[in-house]
Amino acid sequence: MKFEKINNKGQAKLFQNPALEYLTKTHPLVIWGIYLPVVVGFPIYSFSRLDFAAARIALLFLLGIIFWTLFEYTMHRWIFHMVAENERAKKIVYVMHGNHHHFPRDKERLFMPPVPSIILASIIFLLMFALMGDNTFDFFSGFMLGYLLYGSMHYAIHAWNPPFKWMKPLWRNHHLHHYKDDGKGFGVSTTIWDRAFGTMFDLRKEKEDKEKVKELMFK
Repeated sequence: MKFEKINNKGQAKLFQNPALEYLTKTHPLVIWGIYLPVVVGFPIYSFSRLDFAAARIALLFLLGIIFWTLFEYTMHRWIFHMVAENERAKKIVYVMHGNHHHFPRDKERLFMPPVPSIILASIIFLLMFALMGDNTFDFFSGFMLGYLLYGSMHYAIHAWNPPFKWMKPLWRNHHLHHYKDDGKGFGVSTTIWDRAFGTMFDLRKEKEDKEKVKELMFK
């Protein structure tokens, strides 16, 4: 789906109902407050109540983080940027992600808001539990830490310059996704899957447009 040009001010109005509109916004600390107890509590539960070894917990936790990065790439590429044919589908895509491309300076919509986030996280947990049983507690906690880091990274990319030189390719990959080609650069927390699936920008050849980058930053 091709989005409209960048709008430097304001934010999209997604619903006429003010209550629904309010529920589309959030702050990163709210989402961290919701999921940090899960990230910390589930491994403690599996260690103290399920008698899982520390090595098993650590491995499942790490695998959960890695799986998040693939999930993130898959969702961004094939769900958030799916080609919508009818008006209802176009509206759904715009609510999910299109508004961010239209209003990239809207910092209240860089994380999925609490209500849909909790619903989706609950569904994912139940599906994982059906497949992995008790292993899900540690795998899911790693998965959710991956989500929190992804959201925080996304926030940082739209707020500040990269704090370390080695992070600059990640910043540039996402910036180019916004202003150059939204059919590439789907990774936010990592470029691993962009490189694996051939959607990575060739940063050696891409000239950085500093004015376009400024349009994406809200600080």
